[in-house]
Amino acid sequence: MKLLILNGPNLNMLGIREPGIYGVETYQTLVEKIERHAKELGVEVRCAQTNHEGVLVDEIQAAYGVMDGIVINPGAYTHTSIAILDAVKAVGIPTVEVHISAVEKREDFRQVSYIRAACVATITGHGTDGYLEAMELLVARLGGEEAAR
Repeated sequence: MKLLILNGPNLNMLGIREPGIYGVETYQTLVEKIERHAKELGVEVRCAQTNHEGVLVDEIQAAYGVMDGIVINPGAYTHTSIAILDAVKAVGIPTVEVHISAVEKREDFRQVSYIRAACVATITGHGTDGYLEAMELLVARLGGEEAAR
């Protein structure tokens, strides 16, 4: 099983950007944490981060036929990008939306998530552990689908 972990704008600034909201863990530490958890789950994982919307779309499209699941934190594109929504819908890969902070408790504009309509689940406010939960959710879901075949 192969999972793609995508991170959008400013996630490369973890540990620096608003630590009161996002914590002090760095992006590199997050990647290492995800890779360790992938080994524990017995899955392959590829992590990518970009500040560019089109690159996120390219990554999602490139996952078609290659990846079994996607975990995505689209960052601010959550609230603005129909292109990312359309890409996830187009590839049909089970996708989980993750947010480090509890976006539902933040500014009004953060209450809108375009990508959510194409996701099998959303995890918010669990810090970087939300990524691990999303991976576990996908493994359980995909394992169930494979067992049904």
